[in-house]
Amino acid sequence: MTTKKSKDSSCVFCDIAKNLDKNEELGILYRKSDIFVVMNRYPYSPGHIMIVPNTHEQNLENLDAKTWEHMSSLVPKAVAMLKDTLNCTGVNVGLNLGKSAGAGIEEHLHMHLVPRWEKDTNFMTSIANSRVYSVDFENIYQKLLKIKGKYLDT
Repeated sequence: MTTKKSKDSSCVFCDIAKNLDKNEELGILYRKSDIFVVMNRYPYSPGHIMIVPNTHEQNLENLDAKTWEHMSSLVPKAVAMLKDTLNCTGVNVGLNLGKSAGAGIEEHLHMHLVPRWEKDTNFMTSIANSRVYSVDFENIYQKLLKIKGKYLDT
């Protein structure tokens, strides 16, 4: 699984949108003609997923209304999936629009859903500028993939 851009592209999310036959390799949990849901390869916390439009668009105000509605309609379903599957006690949901807002990939907007638990950060984040996860990325992906139909395909 990867969220790295290919040598032929300037956008990692456009690469994912084009690779219709590599869902598992790319960490795709859900895919439709206008959007996809993908695991974040460099997560803030285990189970961090993103809802991404297939359209290469930086500005939310320029995104097609139907695509935005589809993205938004998945949020409560994806939150329920994360809470039920990962037993998280909270979920951060949001968009970082533009570099000054903290966007790591500012040229293609995307929505983050970040599972959270009480006291889920530790001294490693503060002292070593590193995050430590006690759960394997691939295991979380497979766990979410097994039950995603109950939440995202409805």
